[in-house]
Amino acid sequence: MSDKILIVGAGGREHALAWHCAQMPGRTVYVAPGNAGTAREPGVENVAIDSSDLDGLVAFAERTGIDLTIVGPEQPLVAGIVDRFTAAGLACFGPSAAAAALEGSKVFSKEFMVRHRIPTAQHASFEALEPALAYLETVALPVVVKASGLAAGKGVVIATRREQACQAAAAMLRDAAFGEAGRHIVVEEFLQGEEASFIALVDGTDILPLASSQDHKARDEGDRGPNTGGMGAYSPAPVVTPAVHARIMREVMLPTARGLAAEGLRYRGFLYAGVMIDPAGAPRVLEFNCRFGDPEAQVVLPRLASDLPALCRAALAGELAAAEARWRPEPALGVVMAAAGYPAQTRRGDAIEGLAADLPETLVFHAGTRLAGDRIVTAGGRVLCVTGLGPTLREARDRAYARVDRIGWEGAFCRRDIGHRALARED
Repeated sequence: MSDKILIVGAGGREHALAWHCAQMPGRTVYVAPGNAGTAREPGVENVAIDSSDLDGLVAFAERTGIDLTIVGPEQPLVAGIVDRFTAAGLACFGPSAAAAALEGSKVFSKEFMVRHRIPTAQHASFEALEPALAYLETVALPVVVKASGLAAGKGVVIATRREQACQAAAAMLRDAAFGEAGRHIVVEEFLQGEEASFIALVDGTDILPLASSQDHKARDEGDRGPNTGGMGAYSPAPVVTPAVHARIMREVMLPTARGLAAEGLRYRGFLYAGVMIDPAGAPRVLEFNCRFGDPEAQVVLPRLASDLPALCRAALAGELAAAEARWRPEPALGVVMAAAGYPAQTRRGDAIEGLAADLPETLVFHAGTRLAGDRIVTAGGRVLCVTGLGPTLREARDRAYARVDRIGWEGAFCRRDIGHRALARED
């Protein structure tokens, strides 16, 4: 009997999910709506249904006999896609809308962490501008201003000047720069240390951690410039030592799953904690996400030797305690190639050259791309993620950049220092 998997979403994470799932013989993978990369991926078929069209997705899954749906982006999770699929008797991996508030509302997330004594930054939340401005006059710099709702990873401003912080608050609360997402903001202390992405599968009780990774949020080399959805990542992250891993599980992941269950929110799905690790190895939560990371998926999934759908099914059945995730030992490093102007307005429709220039131990995951006749053209800010694997992180990096250098379009750019923290450790 054939196995039918539906991946919901259109970005690089969804291409990586589809690529991984299609490795299993006899399986058909659908991506709704997908991109140019998923359209040309062997064993994968795009479906012209937007990820926000919950009625259309449920109808397609019923009509096609989909065995398992894996939701990529956060928006449909917050909108209740899992509730809708579950009501229709369809297996869908992800948290309910109520549990997805852990990502959908930073105010809810912060208050939840306080209630359950999960370590995080000192913070305050505001719905009105004047109290926010008064508070910003009292805090130490730098300070972080965040839109409470979903802003595609861009609703975060790290302000080094008080004027900059006040401008960010005004842009969100007064000028509606992020629409509804910024009508409520969180102001929090800037945490010092090294960031890591800790992603796990959760079945409501048990937690199966995936390989550690580290994202690069800032647009420019040296971690400077505006915040983005992520300019590259690598896995594993050396900062997550066995001792730090144990602390994150003990102090963050287990209290989160138990706290959600205690509040009547049994959590099934990916749980992603962005954590800041101080020099003593103590983790504090920067944010929670309710889905696989992007671009973390593009470096974690190439290392996963187990079948992800099988692990998702174990989680849905409440059987994660008996599940095991096996890993390739080689590190992976992914470089995001972006369109000029990202993370602000970008031009679309530029032809991408050099995609056929394959190199061993490299993968190209598409994000903002579409087919235009027989050409592949840009269709977003983050266009591609080029991943390299190797016996060392340095070799993985060199392979990734060697393939990056064969690909181009007008205005294409990338960071040239992905993995710099881990490479400094190697040195």
